[in-house]
Amino acid sequence: MAATEPENDLTIEQLAAETGMTVRNIRSHRARGLLPAPEVRDRVGYYGPEHLDRLRMIQELQTDGFNLRGIERLLSQNLGPAEQFLSFKRALDEFDGEQPQTFTRKELADRFGTEIDGALKRAIDAGALVSIGDDRFEAPFPSLLDAAEGVVATGVPLDHALAVIAKVQSRCRSVSHEFVKLFLNDIWKPFEEEGYPEERWSEVRAALDQLRPLSLQALVAVYRMTMSDEVERAFGKQLERMAKRKG
Repeated sequence: MAATEPENDLTIEQLAAETGMTVRNIRSHRARGLLPAPEVRDRVGYYGPEHLDRLRMIQELQTDGFNLRGIERLLSQNLGPAEQFLSFKRALDEFDGEQPQTFTRKELADRFGTEIDGALKRAIDAGALVSIGDDRFEAPFPSLLDAAEGVVATGVPLDHALAVIAKVQSRCRSVSHEFVKLFLNDIWKPFEEEGYPEERWSEVRAALDQLRPLSLQALVAVYRMTMSDEVERAFGKQLERMAKRKG
C-alpha cells in the first residue's frame, strides 16, 4: 500500500511565494501566535493548506483596515468569528455579482471618442476605471460604462456625463452608509452584544441577504418618486417660459 503524501509539504520559502509575503513577515506572524506551528520533519518546518488559509485571512483583514493587534484579538477568540466576518464582508462586496471587465485605451476611444485622455483621468478618479498598466483599464462595474455610453449617445458631452456620475456617486455613498448603518445598529450590534452565539450566525446572515435586495428596491422606488417630482417641477417652469414667449 502506497504511503500517502503529507498534507503539509511547503517550506517557509514556498509558503512565502504562494502568499506574496516575505519569509520575515511569516515568521513574525508565527511569533505573534497568528499562524499555527509548522509540521517539523527532519528539523525542517513544513506548512500546508491551513497555513495558507490563515495567511490569506490575515492579508484580507489587513486590506480591510485591521492592524496586527486587532487581528490578534479577533483570532484569539476563535477562528469562527473571523471567518464569518469575512464571509459577511464578501457578501457585501458581491452585491449584484457584476464581473469586472478589462478594456484597452483603443477600445475605450472607439466607444467614447479619440480625445479621451482627460475623460480617462476623471473616470479613474471616480472609480469607474482602474489603470492596470500597458494602456489597459479595468471597469469594476461595466454597466456604469454602458450607462455613460448611452448618455453620450443622446448628445451629452462625455465630460459632463462623468461630472454627473461623480455627483451621483457622492450621493450614493451617503445612501449606502445609511443602509449599512441600519444593518449594523439594528441587527449586528445586538448580535455582537450577545457574544456572537453560534446558533444565530445563519439568522444574521439571512437578514443581510434579505436587506441587500430590499435596499436596492427602496433606492429605486425613491429615485423614481423624486425623479417624477423633479421632471414635473422642471418642465412646469419650461411650460411657463413657453407661455410667456407666446404671450
